[in-house]
Amino acid sequence: MINFVTEDISFTFKNKTIIKKWIKEIIESYKKKLGDISVVFVSDKYLLEINQKYLNHNYYTDIITFDNSHNDYISGDLLISIERVEENATLFKKTFQDELHRVIAHGVLHLLGFSDDTDEKRFNMRKLEDNNLLKLNI
Repeated sequence: MINFVTEDISFTFKNKTIIKKWIKEIIESYKKKLGDISVVFVSDKYLLEINQKYLNHNYYTDIITFDNSHNDYISGDLLISIERVEENATLFKKTFQDELHRVIAHGVLHLLGFSDDTDEKRFNMRKLEDNNLLKLNI
């Protein structure tokens, strides 16, 4: 099951049914099963506090992923800063929706076990994001 919620902001997420289907397709393309995923839209301030408290990082980020996957069932929480997504969309000359979808794909890839802690892994993660974004029909 996939849930979309907001924590400390007002935000309306569009195309929920299409995005749920897309997330499930990403997971199944890696021969895994959908467990429970919460996509939580938050503010910069909220995500910074989570970053400091749980990861000992003192910087803003667009997403933090908490993986609760078990065996072949992919589960977890994707906490997404809407403010960071807006800023990055402008910075990278993308639409807000395109950048938001990229961030969601990025989080799902983390749940699937991919990391981006080196330049090479970041490059590979970006290619995987691009490939999965091509599968999204909105």
